[in-house]
Amino acid sequence: MISYDDFRKCDVRIGTIASAERIPETDKLVLLTVDIGSEKRQIVAGIADTYEPGHLVGKKIPVLVNLVPRKIRGVESHGMILAVDVGGKAILLHPERDVPAGSTVR
Repeated sequence: MISYDDFRKCDVRIGTIASAERIPETDKLVLLTVDIGSEKRQIVAGIADTYEPGHLVGKKIPVLVNLVPRKIRGVESHGMILAVDVGGKAILLHPERDVPAGSTVR
């Protein structure tokens, strides 16, 4: 369990996927460039077994933006996309209506 104050520390914003490509020699990793309004971020996501990179461009997704950067298979990731896990597969979440990149999720 975490406190509400701990949860409030999470900075989640809507990002628009600007580009997506598979990371070579991996089964599930995709390198995303995500526009979060004020900047574009490089994010590594384990969604290649569910989504073709070409179909991801233009999608709006929630992104945890204040996560400490982490190297995944030698590639630095500057955030984390949020998705639902169904049977071990990531299912992306999307806003119900069109919202600007960088909109805060609350």
